[in-house]
Amino acid sequence: MKKMKIWLSIFLLIIVTVGIQAASGLTPQEELGKLIYFDDDLSVPKGQSCASCHEPSAGFADPDSSRAVSQGAIPVRFGNRNSPTAAYAAYSPDFHYNMTEGMYIGGQFWDGRAANLSEQAKGPFLNPLEMNNPSKLAVIIKIRNSDYADLFEAEYGTDSLKNVETAYDQMAEAIAVFEMTEVLNNFSSKFDQNLTDGVPLTEEEQWGLELFNGKGNCSACHPSEPGPYAAEPLFTDFTYDNLGTPSNLGMLGDSPELMDYYPFYYRPIAPKFNPDRLGFVDYGLGAIVNDTNESGKMKVPTLRNVNVTPPYMHNGVFTNLTQVVDFYNTRDNVSAGWPMPEVSENVNTDELGNLGLTDMEVAAIVAFMETLTDGYVP
Repeated sequence: MKKMKIWLSIFLLIIVTVGIQAASGLTPQEELGKLIYFDDDLSVPKGQSCASCHEPSAGFADPDSSRAVSQGAIPVRFGNRNSPTAAYAAYSPDFHYNMTEGMYIGGQFWDGRAANLSEQAKGPFLNPLEMNNPSKLAVIIKIRNSDYADLFEAEYGTDSLKNVETAYDQMAEAIAVFEMTEVLNNFSSKFDQNLTDGVPLTEEEQWGLELFNGKGNCSACHPSEPGPYAAEPLFTDFTYDNLGTPSNLGMLGDSPELMDYYPFYYRPIAPKFNPDRLGFVDYGLGAIVNDTNESGKMKVPTLRNVNVTPPYMHNGVFTNLTQVVDFYNTRDNVSAGWPMPEVSENVNTDELGNLGLTDMEVAAIVAFMETLTDGYVP
């Protein structure tokens, strides 16, 4: 009788998992990753999930664009960077140094400190400025008590949640597998439909594309053609660059607006998490690989969904796309009045800074970038 009950339980679990797959279009492992991704019980205190800073409606970036950086599970704690989109991150190769190109490529986070999606998924749960769990055990205990614990064990084994280290790795793997699905990578923008179905671009959008690939030189780092990582254009080459981006302090100065917009400088958490206070400098890739020749370089982000993922740059210093393109266009023009770069070494002076774009050309490039938002309906 006992064996019959066990087999009945297994049978029912199979029926449930097959039903999940049929209903969502996801495999059980992908569905598990999705449930973890959206579970806001996995923070301390409860209330923050992966989706809190990577929300589908915001292009899988932070839906709160009122600040340059994201708020953690503890309301007075903020990170020092703008949350990048999780969409299309699955296409990034593992972090490595390309001997032929003489540069670092791939990885995750702005500075490449995680080799791949699975490694990236492990970080926020234990970061005191994000989900704030004290240990891996604390996270796994919550998953043991979750509604999807049975699905986890069906995927990874009956006793899988007993071994904390292994279960934590499996949790991260499931999130990564979900992030590889069409949910985050659906190539459904107006630009895509122009390529596949002939949906026409407006005259301004078409002109913007031509400028993007030509005079604006945007495609040097954000190629609009298919590349080595996908059959569709990803609008990033996954390399690292120092664009000469100014710090928020340089842009806004010591003002009440800055205190609210870039709280990492000023909030009460600063003495503990930012001992440098107003002297904080983000060295990006250089700090990760311990090489001053890489100081100030940040990963080139995809431009897909860029219109719905403000603010912009690693520190969220720019609030709209026109400001971004204008910076690329006039950074090196003294009359433009841009502040000094946050990191003055290794600034890219070959591909941007004095492009000679007119205001109408800047607007056309922005209009083109607006065609990269997924979910376009003709």
